[in-house]
Amino acid sequence: MQRVKLDRVDRQILADLQADGRITNVDLARHAGISAPPCLRRVRALEEAGIIHGYHATIDPSALGYNVTVFAQVALNSHAEGDLKAFEDRVGAWAEVRECYMLAGETDFLLKVVARDWEDYQKFLTTRLTSAPNVGHVTTSLAIRAAKQEPGVPIATVPLGGD
Repeated sequence: MQRVKLDRVDRQILADLQADGRITNVDLARHAGISAPPCLRRVRALEEAGIIHGYHATIDPSALGYNVTVFAQVALNSHAEGDLKAFEDRVGAWAEVRECYMLAGETDFLLKVVARDWEDYQKFLTTRLTSAPNVGHVTTSLAIRAAKQEPGVPIATVPLGGD
């Protein structure tokens, strides 16, 4: 990904798109204080630079029957790069794993897992996760509720030094 210097207009575009991926280009341009054609060019440039990876809808898990969210801390037996990559590839194929982070410290990976109910998660845990090659230990934390779920990153829309 190439490094891009973002000005106030770019940051406003990113903030607005992150808040509402369905915003029209006309509204996006109006919020940024530019006309629609240069706004569209800027959005495409941000996409091409790899800053914008895509657009998605935020789905309510419980509306589709996923009533349990679990964070699984996974410790592996081997930390050889090939073994780490193999674990990441395996996790990537499991639909119920929604996020996977490699960590520094006692835990090697943190997985965010959704399941229909506790029994569904236990089945995933015993038949897939703990039985996967190289998995040494799994610690599970059941999410009670989400106090904050904000995707993306904080984007300063005020000028940063000299904009």
